[in-house]
Amino acid sequence: MAREKGAALSRLQSAARLSRTALASRLLDHGFYAGQDQIMLALALEDGQTPGQLASRLGVRPPTITKTINRLQAQSFLDKRASENDARQAHVFLTESGRDAIKAIEKSVRKTEKQALKGLDKKEQKTLSKLLARIEGNLSGNPRQIDMMDDAEDDE
Repeated sequence: MAREKGAALSRLQSAARLSRTALASRLLDHGFYAGQDQIMLALALEDGQTPGQLASRLGVRPPTITKTINRLQAQSFLDKRASENDARQAHVFLTESGRDAIKAIEKSVRKTEKQALKGLDKKEQKTLSKLLARIEGNLSGNPRQIDMMDDAEDDE
C-alpha cells in the first residue's frame, strides 16, 4: 500500500491546529486571546524585556508584539516603563494581576497537554518530544536544538 505523500506533515499541522484551538478555548475562559499567553509566560521567565526581545524570543514581528502588549496593558496584566538607559526604549513588566494570571495560563497549558497526550505512556511521550524537537531543528535550520534537547532529557 502506497503511503500518501505529505501525510505526516498534514497530521503534524492538524495536531498543532487542534492543540492551539483547545488551548485558546481554555485561555479565553481567563480573558486571554491567542498569543497573549506566550508573552505572559516569556515575562514570567524573564520580566522586564523590551518588545524587541520578546518578538525575537517568540519568533514574531515587533508590530505584532506591540499590538498584543498594548492589549495586555489595557487589561492590566502588563506595565510598560521607559528604560533608565535609553528613554526611547520601553521595558515590559508583569503587574500583580499579570503574575496572578500566570497560574491560570500554566494550568490551561497543563490541561491541554494532558488532553493531547492522553493514552500515551511516559516512554511514548518522551519519544514524541524528541521527534518533535528534531522536526523543529530541521525546519528552523538549527540542528543544535535537537542535540541540546537530547542532552537535557538524558540528564533526567
